[in-house]
Amino acid sequence: MPGVRGRGGAVVVAVANLKGGVGKTTTSVHLAAGLALASRPSVLVDLASQGSAPAHLIDPPQSGPGVMRVMDGEATLADALRPTSIDGLRILPWSGITAGRDGLWEEGPVDPDFLRTKLHEMAGPEPRYVVVDTPPHLGALTVAALAAADLVIIPVNCEYLPILGLKQFNEALGRMRNHLRLPMRIAGYVLTQVDRRARLTWEVEEILRRPVAALVFRTMIRSD
Repeated sequence: MPGVRGRGGAVVVAVANLKGGVGKTTTSVHLAAGLALASRPSVLVDLASQGSAPAHLIDPPQSGPGVMRVMDGEATLADALRPTSIDGLRILPWSGITAGRDGLWEEGPVDPDFLRTKLHEMAGPEPRYVVVDTPPHLGALTVAALAAADLVIIPVNCEYLPILGLKQFNEALGRMRNHLRLPMRIAGYVLTQVDRRARLTWEVEEILRRPVAALVFRTMIRSD
């Protein structure tokens, strides 16, 4: 992502897919950590109500206010942003409110600039990157994250169901870009849980590369 310019102080990268279990959180954590280790100060924002991302980086993972309290105006970014074990990487964790909290956001329209404004409040000259881990469905928080994003990275694991769901997600992204006039673009698809011994892996890779070969990252994440 060197040379990419954001619409504000930072480049906002949303990691998204409509299906769970494809490696969104793992991709988000490692991308944010890798950027920080490459001397690109970053913030990881956890919008997934499972709250898994902080468990990789801070202890205890869910103490203190989080992203939902910041968005509701009940806490400041200074209160919620937490340092991690990696220099140059901070995290804005999920607040620990139950998963049903996201449903409240779906009762009204989403302001495309709302989350972006909040993300850039934390930016200033730093961080250079904000990585957003999104929920595994196209709810209001995911829509807000995509509206705020400059780039979208889509993890796809090597099974048939994620490929079927990917078509729906791509269509939804197209509608969002047209309806909301979003400038965000797909940075690429990253294949996860790759097992080169399995025929299914080769078949899924071929299906994905056929329409969007230029957007499939060369680096693939193997099963471990």
